[in-house]
Amino acid sequence: MDAALPPDKLLALYPALGSLAQAEMAALCKADAVVNLAEGTELYAERQACRGFPLLISGTIKVVKTTPAGREMLLYRVEPGGSCVITTSCLLGHTPYTARGIAETPLQLLILPTALFETLIAGNAGFRDFVFHLLADRIAELMQLVEEVAFHRLDQRLAKLLLGKPEPIQATHQALADELGSVREIVSRLLKGFAAQGLVALGRERISLLDRAGLRQLAGISRHS
Repeated sequence: MDAALPPDKLLALYPALGSLAQAEMAALCKADAVVNLAEGTELYAERQACRGFPLLISGTIKVVKTTPAGREMLLYRVEPGGSCVITTSCLLGHTPYTARGIAETPLQLLILPTALFETLIAGNAGFRDFVFHLLADRIAELMQLVEEVAFHRLDQRLAKLLLGKPEPIQATHQALADELGSVREIVSRLLKGFAAQGLVALGRERISLLDRAGLRQLAGISRHS
């Protein structure tokens, strides 16, 4: 049986919950409220009703949009201490999900019940500021994503994506394509072109960056960015 989550651990990640009554905090952290999910588990699907506000304790959630043709595009990731803007919008607007949430790694989380979320939003200024601040940050990230998709070439976006990952990069061409909202064949062709230019070295689900300056130039990133 899972153990209860220590309230101090939750508050370290979500200090805005510090004003909860002791009984509310104990109920939120009790053992049967702790959810542990395996990598690849779907947390929610498009058109599914929202059941509460997730409080991520460990792991990473990826939020993706799927096209009718089956292609996926990564919208953003949720990390411990963060929030899911789509969940927030569903709770505030009383609408179903418009994207999918998937456990990118093993997860541990709690679900703040909808009724308690609504109570805190209405009557707790600290919690309301926390939610709206994260909402604003996430919207800014999504606007940047829209700008990149609309105005930047795919090779530029791929170079930027590679530069932002820890080395050595261990990822399939399909995974990179999903993050870019593209298809594997195009990403594979671009990577082969990068390799021919001496920018990267390709292995099995492994990419080594050989010329970071060249990739930065391709991505349009200044030296001091």
